[in-house]
Amino acid sequence: MDQFITFGIVGLSTAAIYAIIGSGLVVTYTTTGVFNFAHGATGMMAAFAYWQLTVGWDLPVWLGLVIVLGVLAPLFGALVERALRPVQSLGDAEKLVMTIALLSALIALARWIWDPNKSRSLPVFFMNQDSIHIGSATVSWHQATTMVIAVVVAIGLRLLMFNTRIGTEMRATVDDRGLVGLTGADPVRANRVAWILGTELAAIGGVLIASAVALDALQLSMLIVSAYTAAIFGRLRSLPMTFVGAIVVGCTEAYLAGYLPQNDYLPGLRLAAPALLLFIALLLFPHGRLRGRDHRLTRVPLPTLRGTAIFGGVIVVFALVLATVLSEADLVTFGLIFPMGVIALSFVPLAGYAGQISLAQLSMAGIGAAACAYFGKEGQWWALIAAIVVAAVAGVIIAIPALRLSGVYLALGTAAFAVVLDRWIFTLPAFHVGSVEITIFDQGSVNLVGPSLFGYQLDTTAKITVFSAVCLAVATLLVASLRHSRFGRRLIAQRDSEAAYATLGGNLLAAKVAVFAVGAGIAGLGGALYGMQLQSVTAEQFSFAAGLPIFLIAVIGGLGYVGDGFFTGLLLAGPFAAIVAIWPDTADLVSVIPGLLGIAFAGGVISQGAIATMRKDWDPVFASRSAVAAYVALFAVLWVLRLSDVINGYVFFGGAALAALAVQVYVANRKPKVAAEPEIPVEFWGIKRDWQPEDEEVLDRAVATRG
Repeated sequence: MDQFITFGIVGLSTAAIYAIIGSGLVVTYTTTGVFNFAHGATGMMAAFAYWQLTVGWDLPVWLGLVIVLGVLAPLFGALVERALRPVQSLGDAEKLVMTIALLSALIALARWIWDPNKSRSLPVFFMNQDSIHIGSATVSWHQATTMVIAVVVAIGLRLLMFNTRIGTEMRATVDDRGLVGLTGADPVRANRVAWILGTELAAIGGVLIASAVALDALQLSMLIVSAYTAAIFGRLRSLPMTFVGAIVVGCTEAYLAGYLPQNDYLPGLRLAAPALLLFIALLLFPHGRLRGRDHRLTRVPLPTLRGTAIFGGVIVVFALVLATVLSEADLVTFGLIFPMGVIALSFVPLAGYAGQISLAQLSMAGIGAAACAYFGKEGQWWALIAAIVVAAVAGVIIAIPALRLSGVYLALGTAAFAVVLDRWIFTLPAFHVGSVEITIFDQGSVNLVGPSLFGYQLDTTAKITVFSAVCLAVATLLVASLRHSRFGRRLIAQRDSEAAYATLGGNLLAAKVAVFAVGAGIAGLGGALYGMQLQSVTAEQFSFAAGLPIFLIAVIGGLGYVGDGFFTGLLLAGPFAAIVAIWPDTADLVSVIPGLLGIAFAGGVISQGAIATMRKDWDPVFASRSAVAAYVALFAVLWVLRLSDVINGYVFFGGAALAALAVQVYVANRKPKVAAEPEIPVEFWGIKRDWQPEDEEVLDRAVATRG
C-alpha cells in the first residue's frame, strides 16, 4: 500500500505539470481556433533558457525565473500571436502547417544553440529542504510546489475567464469574432492575451518538468503528447476535464513504471502510454467539428499522362547523371533524393487528393524498410512487394479507427500512432508468432541489400540509385493515372464534401481505407529503397520528428502535384545535403530551414505551392523546342567534359544550373507580351469558348462544395 501511495504522489505531481501545459493549450485553441502543435516546444525552449541563465551563467534562481517567465515567455507569446494572426482567417490546413513548422523549427533551433551531445540537467526546487511525510509516503518540496502551482493555475484561470472583462472577451471570441468586434470588444487583444497566457503556462510546465528528465530538445517537446491527451479529455474546451485527463495520464505513467512486469517487450509500453491514451481518447470521446468545414480548398491539377511519362524519364536521366559523375560516397548521400521522393509522393493521393492529413508516413516507410529487410535477406526481388503490402496493411490499421477523425483530430491520431511505433513497436526485440520469428529493428539496426532482377544483382550504390529513380518515375506515373481514374475523382469529391459524396452514393469507409492503404504502400516502398541506399537503417531514422521536414516540404511544393515527390526529395537530399557536405558545421542551421519555409508558406509569404510557381516560369521554356534542344546540347557537352575529367563536379552542376537559368531568362525576354484574355463566366462555357473535358469536373466539384 505504501508503494501504491508513493507512485500515486509521483503521478499526481506529473499530472499537475500536464494539467498546466494542457490548460494553456486549451485556452489558446478555444480563443484563437489554432491548435498549437508547437506548445511543447515552447516549454522546451523555456526550460533551456532557464538552464542557460541559472546553470550556464550562474544567475540566481529567482532572477532566472523572472527573466524566463516574466520577460521571455510573454515576448515569445506576443511574437507568435503576431506571426499567426493572418493564419487565423485561413483554413485548417494552413493553421496546422504553421504550428507544425514552428515545432520543427524550435527543435532544430534548440539543437543548434545547445549541443545535443552535451548532457544537461536542472536541479529541483528546494532540493536542500526536508521532505514532507504523509504517513509512510514522502513528498518532496518540488512535487508539493508543482501541485500547488497547478491548483493556483486552475483557480486563476477560472477567475480570469468568468470574472474579468478580458476573460469574457476571450470566451465571446470563441463563438463569433465579428460579433465581438461589433459590441466594442477587441478580439485581437483577446487573442494576444490567450497566446501570451498559453505560452506562459507552457513555460511554467517546461521549467517544472525539466528537472525530472534530461534536457533534450526532442524529448521535452514530445512530452506535449501527454498534454494533448489531457486536452482531448477536455474536448479542447473544458479546463476541469483537462485537469481530470492530466490526472489519468500522470497516474497511468507512474503506476506503469512501478508495476509493469520487467521483460524485454514492455518497457516501451510505458513510454508509449501517453500516445496510446491519446489515440484511445480521440476515438472514445465525442467531439464536434473543428470550426466548420474548410472552404479554402485548392483545385487539384490534372496532369497529362504523356507529360508525366516525360517527367519520369527526366528523373531517370538525372539519376544516371548522378551515378556517373558522383563518387560512391557522395551517392550514398545524394542518391537519397529518389527514396525520399517516393516517401513524399505518398502524401499526394492521401493529403492532396483525399484531404487526409497523416503525420505517420515516415513511420510507414520504417515498416516497409523492416519488412524488406526481413523478407529480402538474400536480395529477393519480391521483398519490395512484401514491403509495399505490409506497409499498406499498416495503413489500413491506422485508417479503420481513424475513420471518424478529421482535420486536427486526424493529425493528432496519426501523430499518436507514429509515436507508439517510435517508442514501443520499433524498439521490440525479436518475437515469435507460432513457429515464425518476427524481427522489426531488433533493438538496433537492420541491413538491406539490393534486389536481384532477372538474374542481375543490384549490388552497388550507383545501381540502387538508378533503380530508386525508376521506382520513383513509375510511382509518379501511377499516381497521375490514379488522378485520371474514377477512384481518383471520388477521392477529390469526398475531400470537397463528405456529406455530398455520401449523399450521392459514395462509400466513405471504402474510400478512406483504400487511400490510406495506397499512401502507406507508397511510403513502404520508399522506406525499402531508403534502406537499400544506406544499406543499414535504425528505428530513429523513421521517427515522428524526422518525418516533419518531409511533410513540410511536401506541403510547400504542393500536395496536389504529382511532381511533389521528386521536388521534396531533391530539396531535402540535394541543396540541403550539399550545404552540409561542404560546410559540416551548418548541419544544425540547415535543419531549421524546413520549419522556416513552412512558417513562410502558411503565413502567406509564399503565396502558393512552389511547383505551381515554377511551372508558370518554366512552362514557356518547355513549350519552346529550340530552347529545350539548346539546353540538352549544353548539358550533354558538360556531361561529356565531366566524364572525361576535364571539369569537376562543382563546375558540372554549377554550369548546368547557370545554363538552365540562362535559357529561362532568354525565353522570358523573347516571349511576346499579350494581353490577358478576359475570364469567361461559367454560364457561357461552351458558348463563348469551346467546352473542355476538365470543365465537367470543375462544375461537379463546385456543386458538391456548395452542397
